[in-house]
Amino acid sequence: MQEALKETNFNFPNQTDFYRGKVRDVYFFGDEMAIVASDRISAFDHILPRAIPYKGQVLNGVATHFLEASQELVPNWLISVPHPNVAIGHRCDPIKLEMVVRGYLAGHSWRIYKSGNRNVCGVIMPEGLIESDAFPSPIITPATKAEEGHDVDISEEEILDQQIVTPEVWSKLKDYSLKLFDLGTKMAAKQGLILVDTKYEFGIKNDQIYLIDEIHTPDSSRYFIKEGYEERQAKGERQKQLSKEFVREWLMENDFQGLEGQTMPTMPDDFRNQVTDRYIDLHDRILGEKFEKKGYGDINMEIEKAILAYFNQES
Repeated sequence: MQEALKETNFNFPNQTDFYRGKVRDVYFFGDEMAIVASDRISAFDHILPRAIPYKGQVLNGVATHFLEASQELVPNWLISVPHPNVAIGHRCDPIKLEMVVRGYLAGHSWRIYKSGNRNVCGVIMPEGLIESDAFPSPIITPATKAEEGHDVDISEEEILDQQIVTPEVWSKLKDYSLKLFDLGTKMAAKQGLILVDTKYEFGIKNDQIYLIDEIHTPDSSRYFIKEGYEERQAKGERQKQLSKEFVREWLMENDFQGLEGQTMPTMPDDFRNQVTDRYIDLHDRILGEKFEKKGYGDINMEIEKAILAYFNQES
């Protein structure tokens, strides 16, 4: 059975704070932070009991690739990657919004559409669409960033009425999000993929807006296989996609959607190994390069040494 990095529990000499998210362990050092991408996996806003070998390395590698590619478009938090599971970056005050950009009718937007509702976050979706059709142009469907539980859809009008951000900041967030989505779309096309939808998160440091967290990864984005897309749509067939939607589907097949009273199923070994293989395949397809497995060994010690070395060097 393959090992997996489920969590870290370091206590660094100059550490000022710690936060454990659904997938990442975050160590704060003043105005910088070290983010450890664990192998935990979440769906329906719940962490699954078993971690997925190599998932953290995949996500950190994909996110780094796109953060570096987009840094001339939008300032971002990333400073250094001293280990395959670790990223060092600026500590920002998070803006409590997820900027979800959708180019196609899929996932959450399709579930709303299928119910007969055409309004998603104040955006009216056109009539006459079927699942996986492209929108006339990408739409932004924001959500409030919840500390616990489900994020909640919110409209532009509600964001401004509740003064979550100023009109000026909101305008900047929309502009940045659409530019990033356009870049992601072009980069995906070069790999024979369609960027279907994704989410971006932003923060503020010294009055500057920064792109934070991960971008264009299998956890934050959905991709279709470009080859055969039109033919599948014409026949009403399901699109071939790259995302962790297959994990959500497995959970739904096992009667779990994160609702009260439902019990989270535990992945059997064979499905867990399939998830690892799917994440590695996602990496290779999205980046167009072969994933190199970094053996686990004493991975906690290696991560600790990498973070210590960076901050000792900076001190």
